[in-house]
Amino acid sequence: MTLTLRSSTSFINLKDYSKGLKTSDESSSGVVCFAQMKPSFRIRAKSSLQEAQLFQERIRVSYTTDDLPRELLHALPSIAHSSNNNDSKKVPVYVMLPLDTVTHGGHLNKPRAMNVSLMALKNAGVEGVMVDAWWGLVEKDGPSKYNWEGYAELVNLVQRHGLKIQVVMSFHQCGGNVGDSCSIPLPPWVLEEISKNPDLVYTDKSGRRNPEYISLGCDSLPVLRGRTPIQVYTDYMKSFHDRFRDYLGDVIVEIQVGMGPCGELRYPAYPESNGTWKFPGIGEFQCYDKYMKASLEASAEAQGKRDWGTTGPHDSGQYNQFPEDTGFFKRDGTWNTEYGRFFLEWYSEKLLRHGDRLLAAAKGVFRGTGAKLSGKVAGIHWHYRTRSHAAELTAGYYNTRLRDGYIPTAKMFSKHGVVLNFTCMEMKDGEQPDDANCSPEGLVRQVKMATKSAGIDLAGENALERYDSGAYGQVLATSRSDSGNALSAFTYLRLNKRLFEGDNWRNMVEFVKGMADGGRNERLSECDSTGTDLYVRFIKEKNVQDEKDTVLV
Repeated sequence: MTLTLRSSTSFINLKDYSKGLKTSDESSSGVVCFAQMKPSFRIRAKSSLQEAQLFQERIRVSYTTDDLPRELLHALPSIAHSSNNNDSKKVPVYVMLPLDTVTHGGHLNKPRAMNVSLMALKNAGVEGVMVDAWWGLVEKDGPSKYNWEGYAELVNLVQRHGLKIQVVMSFHQCGGNVGDSCSIPLPPWVLEEISKNPDLVYTDKSGRRNPEYISLGCDSLPVLRGRTPIQVYTDYMKSFHDRFRDYLGDVIVEIQVGMGPCGELRYPAYPESNGTWKFPGIGEFQCYDKYMKASLEASAEAQGKRDWGTTGPHDSGQYNQFPEDTGFFKRDGTWNTEYGRFFLEWYSEKLLRHGDRLLAAAKGVFRGTGAKLSGKVAGIHWHYRTRSHAAELTAGYYNTRLRDGYIPTAKMFSKHGVVLNFTCMEMKDGEQPDDANCSPEGLVRQVKMATKSAGIDLAGENALERYDSGAYGQVLATSRSDSGNALSAFTYLRLNKRLFEGDNWRNMVEFVKGMADGGRNERLSECDSTGTDLYVRFIKEKNVQDEKDTVLV
C-alpha cells in the first residue's frame, strides 16, 4: 500500500448522534441522526449542495429495525447528480467500508448503521462501496471451508439501495500497518503451517519474520497442506464466484485481487508493527526466507556470478535510514553497478511474476462474468526525488532516475486486461517535508503515463483520511486526462462518522458532483481551506494546532 491511513474502522456510532430509541437486540446502536427536522416533501433547494445541506441539517432519521422503511427512503431528498457532460467523462466514486464490516463471527457488523450509511451515500450520488473479503475470516475454520454469509448480507443490502460494490480478495493480514486498529490475522490453519515452517513468510536480513502475507518465494510449492499458495488463492476466488455468481457484473462490478501486504503488489518493506519502520525511512529488502534465497542463488548461478547469490546487498542500510546513509542507495551507490542492477532486476521480476500468476488465476475464475478485475500498486512517494528511489526499490518497484519501473507493471496488468489502482491521488508536493524528497504529484504523473502507454484503465484512491476541499480539489485535478490517463474510477478512504460531519459531508457531496462532471469543479479546486502539510505521522510544527482536528495520526 501507499501509506494508507486506516484508523476509523468502525461504522457511524449511532449513540454519538442521538439518545433516542433503542431495541433489545441492538441497544448499543441507538439512533442515527443527520439533523433535527422531520423529512418533508416541501424541501426545495436551488443546487445539489443545498440539498445535501438540507439532508444533513434538517432530516432526522430514526430506526428501530434493521430494515429501511420504504416510505422514508422515498421521502428523502435525492441529491444524486446528473452530469451535463457526456457520461463517458464521468468518474464514478466508491467509498471504502470499515475494515470490520464483517465480524469475526462471520456476520454483517452493525447492519442498521450500515443501512443508514448506504442510504446517505446513494443520495449523495456515490456509485457504490468497496469491502475487504478477508481470507482470515472466510476460510478460518479449515482448508476449503468457506463462510461467505456476512458478505452475502452486505451484497443484498447494497443491491437494495441501488448501489454497486467492489470486493477485494484480501489474502493479507489486517493489523500492523498504518491505522490498522482492528486485527484479522491469516487463517488459523495457515498460521499453524507458518509455525512449523517460518520461512513461509517474508523475512528481512536480521531474521524478522512478517506474518502479513505468504512469501511469494513459495508460490508454486505445495506448502499449505498439499496445495500451493496460488492454488489456495484460486480456490478461494472460485468459492466466491460460485457463491455470488448471480451478482457478478451487476451488483458486484469489480474484483480487486490482493497480491501482497495491504492488498498491494509489493513486498512488506516498511512494516509499522512494533515500531520497526517510521516515515520516511527507506525500508529493507525482504528476500531472506529460504525460498527467496534459493531463487536468488539459482539466478546468480545462471548469470555465472555465484557470489552474488549468497545473500542480499550488504550495504543497503536499515529501515529508518536515508539513502545517503547507505552504500547501496546513495547517489552513486551500488544500486547503479552491475551487481546492483542484477539484484534489483531479480527482486522486482519475482514480484511481477507473482502478480502475473495471481491475475492469470483470477482471469480464469471471473472471465465472462462482467465484473472488472483490478490490482493495487502502492504510491511510495518518499525519496522519489533522489536518483535511486530507495523506498520504491525495497518495496519491489525497480524505478530509478535511470529506469521507469511502472511500465513493466502496467504491461503485466495489460496482459490480463486488469485495471491498475493507484493511491496518493489527493497529495501535493508542497505538503511534504523537504528532507524526505517526496513527490506524490510526480509519481502520479509517471503512473498515469505508464498506464496510458500500456493501454489500461487507471483507478485511484486517497492515501490519507482527508475531508478538506483542497484534497478533493487535488483528486479532481489528477482525475483528468491533462497528463496521461484519466481516472476510470475513484475509491474514497473511508466510511466513518467524521465523513458525515459539517463541512466534511458538504465537501464530499460537491466532490462527487465534480467527478460526475469529469473532474471539473472549480469551486472545490480553487478552495483549499486548510493549507495542509500532511502525510502519515507528519504535521509541520507551524500547522499542528490548525490541523489537529483534521488529521488522524
